[in-house]
Amino acid sequence: MNQIVQKPKHFLLASDFDQTLSFNDSGLILSELIGSSSFVEKVAGLSRMHFVQQGGELAYLLLHDPEFRCVRKEHLIEVGKRVRLKQNIQLLSKLLDNLEGYRFSFYVISAAPEEVIQSALEGIVPIENIYGTRFAYDPSSGEIQSVIRVPAGYGKVAVLEQLQDSLQISGDRVVYVGDGSSDIHVMLHVNRCDGLTVAVSETKYVTQIAKRNVLSDDALSVLVPILEEILGWESPKIRELFEAHGFVLRDWDKVSTDWLTIRESVTDISPVAA
Repeated sequence: MNQIVQKPKHFLLASDFDQTLSFNDSGLILSELIGSSSFVEKVAGLSRMHFVQQGGELAYLLLHDPEFRCVRKEHLIEVGKRVRLKQNIQLLSKLLDNLEGYRFSFYVISAAPEEVIQSALEGIVPIENIYGTRFAYDPSSGEIQSVIRVPAGYGKVAVLEQLQDSLQISGDRVVYVGDGSSDIHVMLHVNRCDGLTVAVSETKYVTQIAKRNVLSDDALSVLVPILEEILGWESPKIRELFEAHGFVLRDWDKVSTDWLTIRESVTDISPVAA
């Protein structure tokens, strides 16, 4: 009698890069490398003007700011080497490939330059699974000539939909992990399609949108909401998985945070007509 072999349920896990899989902002590292001290102020200025999509500020500076026009591909590769990554990204990718009848294809979608991400994640995440900001370079000078793609804001949604089409994955089988305001559009999109969104920072606007929030210096922490929300595992079984790979879950605090601003009310006293 032939046995029916069930295929694993296929999901897509997409993650941001800067301060999601790493502890650093690649733009800050680049500005230090070229000796610029005004990166934060310039980004804040672009943000106030709403001149570019949130997350796309570095791409704009590399194209238009005189201080950043010196940047070449080798600078971006060096930045990637200097990025401090969160622990166990490679193990996370390995575990996601086979979780008790579930398989998660792991991709990185970020507004950080593609060369930075590829350099930082070399040997950890395949190049074809990395979608960052892609530049065209002048063949003679090596100068950045134009932008081919910027996965920031709605740009992340476009990349995500492209991956869903190629992998044939429905919206309710998408998990997105991010940390900042540039992830808001894609998180809203994933939530609307009944997917799972996970915030890995305390950034207020993101934590209000994400379905789960996890704070840790270890990339494996992302497994916890996935195992609970998608596989339906209880805490003891999750601990067993971590222990089977030599890890102990310590200080696992499940806390819901209410963000409040309370001010004394001002009574509007209108003048009494004579």
